[in-house]
Amino acid sequence: MAPRIKDLSQLAPLRDSLQRSTREEKARVERDQQQEREHRSAGEEFRDFVGTVTPLGKPLRVKHPSEPYPPIPKQRMADDRQVLAAALSDEFEIDTMLQVDEELSFRRPGVGPEVLRKLRRGEWVIQDELDLHGARVAEARDLLAGFLRDALRRGLRCVRVVHGKGLGSRNRQPVLRGKTRNWLVQREEVIAFCQARPTEGGSGALMVLLRPALR
Repeated sequence: MAPRIKDLSQLAPLRDSLQRSTREEKARVERDQQQEREHRSAGEEFRDFVGTVTPLGKPLRVKHPSEPYPPIPKQRMADDRQVLAAALSDEFEIDTMLQVDEELSFRRPGVGPEVLRKLRRGEWVIQDELDLHGARVAEARDLLAGFLRDALRRGLRCVRVVHGKGLGSRNRQPVLRGKTRNWLVQREEVIAFCQARPTEGGSGALMVLLRPALR
């Protein structure tokens, strides 16, 4: 129960309290209004700076299917090896179609003798070589076929094939020497070959000239 007021002088503290509450409420309202004006001003300033904009729609995303790694063509590789092996025969008679000299050099029919002379003199730059040292006959045949095929694909014109002098072979016979010549003449990309010069392997190596790669 509120106390009874007996004198008007008792109203002064109440009046002061109400005035103080009124001032605080007014100050709070002014602060809120000021904050709202500042917020609105910042927003308007940003919109003025940005200008007219178009809201972004839902981004379009395309999901590309992942492609698996291509399979290794093992069967095709095996078939290629069989074709290479079959392409070089040990039964081929070299004297039936070759034009050879005392050094068993070779130039295919239609290739002029000056080509072979330049090959002997070393006027062709050796671009790559194959060393058959230590290889068995079957292995050497496959290595040579693959080497020639790769050289032709790369556009090489002059290569060296080292077959060795047979010093490490049974009975010290140069088995690969004759077979290498036999194999080379069966390859259409081989247009000429001759024994290497002494500084480039001598009787243990051949300089091989290849036809230009077909474009």
